[in-house]
This record gives sequence, C-alpha cells and structure tokens, in this order.
Amino acid sequence: MSVTLDIRLKRANKVYHEGPIQLISSNIEVAKAGKIPGGKTEIPFEFPLLAKTNKVLYETYHGVFVNIQYTLRCDMKRSLLAKDLSRNCEFIVHCQPQKAKVAPNPVTFTITPDTLQNTRERSSLPKFLIRGHLDATNCVISQPLTGEVVVENSDVPIKSIELQLVRVETCGCAEGYARDATEIQNIQIGEGDVCHGLSIPIYMVFPRLFTCPTLETTNFKVEFEVNIVIVLHDDHLITENFPLKLNRV
Repeated sequence: MSVTLDIRLKRANKVYHEGPIQLISSNIEVAKAGKIPGGKTEIPFEFPLLAKTNKVLYETYHGVFVNIQYTLRCDMKRSLLAKDLSRNCEFIVHCQPQKAKVAPNPVTFTITPDTLQNTRERSSLPKFLIRGHLDATNCVISQPLTGEVVVENSDVPIKSIELQLVRVETCGCAEGYARDATEIQNIQIGEGDVCHGLSIPIYMVFPRLFTCPTLETTNFKVEFEVNIVIVLHDDHLITENFPLKLNRV
C-alpha cells in the first residue's frame, strides 16, 4: 500500500505577515512516534514566525540574482524497511505595511529627438513628439501603475508602444558589486500607427512574487524601473526610463 505525505496551508493564498515576532529556522515535532492508522490522517500544527536576533524579515521575492523564499519542510521518519517521506511547501511573507502615507510623486514627460540619451546620429532621426505622464513613481505595490501616452506627431509610422517593467538587482560586498537589470514583464499598450493626439492609457499591475517593496540592505538591493518603449516601423527603439519606488501600505 502506497503512502503519501502532503502539507496544506489553511490560507488559500498562502500569504502570511511578519511580526510581531520574526522568523528563524526551527524544528517542531507535530506527532510522536507510533503507528498511523490506514486512511487519511490530518495533524494540525502552528508556530510563530521567528527571526534571529537583529535580523529582519524581507518580503518574498523571486528574482534572477536575488531570491527571498520561505518554505516549510515536513519529514516523516519510518521503520527500517520503509523509506522516509519528505515534503516541501513554500509560503509567502509580506512585510509589515508602512503607516505613513505614500506621496505619489507623479511625473510628466516629453520625448523628442533632442531629449534622447545615448544616441550618436541625432540629426538622422525622424521628427516626433510624444507626451504623457505617470500618475505615480512612488508606488503602492498592491495598486496598478497608471498614466497616459499621447503621440502628438511622428514623421514615420509607429509599429508598437510598449510598457516594460524592469528589476535592478545589485549584489556584492565591499570588494565589489554587480548590478544587473532584467525584464519582468512587457505589456503592449498601442499596436500599429496609433492615432495622433489620442490619449493611450497606461495600466500595469505589479506581478506577485516577481516584485516586492524596494529593498536596500548591506549586501544587496532590489529596485524597479519602468520603460516606455516606442517601436518605429523599421524596428528602431525609442525608450524613456523612469525609476520606481515600490511600497506596501
């Protein structure tokens, strides 16, 4: 007869909050040695989230060079003739919401050939004028990023307008740091040569697990940026970059 082992959390979304006690590694015996009867056996358990002295619980985050994960592991020790069983289950930790209100810090932007950075042959670029705004660059992580883009004019047809969310992970120590930017998601907000003078809404939800409140520690940083990308008909890219600060309130 086969025996299986599973861990089930009472909360369907698997989200738990830190505090007031912080997390550490700990072992808890949930059932003493003995026989388990046939059929399904449920063994309730609970424990506080504890952290080591002078340590901080960071929010769950799945990145490329930085990962912050919290897992439960259940081990069932069996007799010599039977194989031990083990099961892992990740649960999600959210940092304590900050009590202070978040000032949104909206920004407006104008993109023309003269405003572009890192371009060598500015005189060869077609003429264009793109305006818009972001409602907030100091963002609440549970609320969408919003704003609008307006193509006032362009001498060449536009192929696509895209919104790109980027994570910037910095890792290292006093001997040296490595800073890497990688794309989290890309949303097309305009397809083809959009009407000039038409307001195109910006609306992006921050994806769960792949974003977290902006984080800076002694050994690593996790920061976020958003790029507004205009793709011209010849696949030439026009990019405007905006640093974001994510907060949980």
